Amino acid sequence: MATVLSQVLDFKRKYKGGISWRVKKHAMVVSKHLNPGEEVIFAFPAQKNNEFYNITTTCVVALTNKRILIGQKRVAWGYFLSSITPDMYNDLTIYQGLIWGHVTIDTVKEVVYLSNLPKKSLEEIETQITSYMMEEKKKYPLREEEQ
Repeated sequence: MATVLSQVLDFKRKYKGGISWRVKKHAMVVSKHLNPGEEVIFAFPAQKNNEFYNITTTCVVALTNKRILIGQKRVAWGYFLSSITPDMYNDLTIYQGLIWGHVTIDTVKEVVYLSNLPKKSLEEIETQITSYMMEEKKKYPLREEEQ
C-alpha cells in the first residue's frame, strides 16, 4: 500500500486543486490487487464520473507495469476495482475546462471517465498513460485485418 498511497500523496502535493476523499482506503483496494512482480509506475486520485458537480465518487488510478487499475472503496462495505490491460485499451481523451479537467479512457468494452482533475496535471497524466500503453501495445501481434 505504501507505494500506491505515497505516489497518490505526491501527486496531490504536486498538483493542488483536485477533489479527492479517502485516498488511503482507495489506495488499499489497488494495493490489494497488485499481482506478484507488478510495480506501480504512476498513481493519482480522481472522481470516476463524467460530471464536475459529483464529488462523491473518488477513486485511485494506478498505472502499473502490466495494466491500469482503478480502485474505489465503498463507504459501508465492499469496493469496486476496474482493470484495463493494454490489449483492451483504445484511446485517451483529455478535456480542460475552466476549473478542472477530465480524462476519458476508451476501452474495447467500456468508456471510463475520470473527472475533477487539476488542469496542470492533465499533461502528465496523458503522457504517462499514453506512452506506456503505446509501448505495451507494440508487444501484441497484429490481427490479420490490421496488417
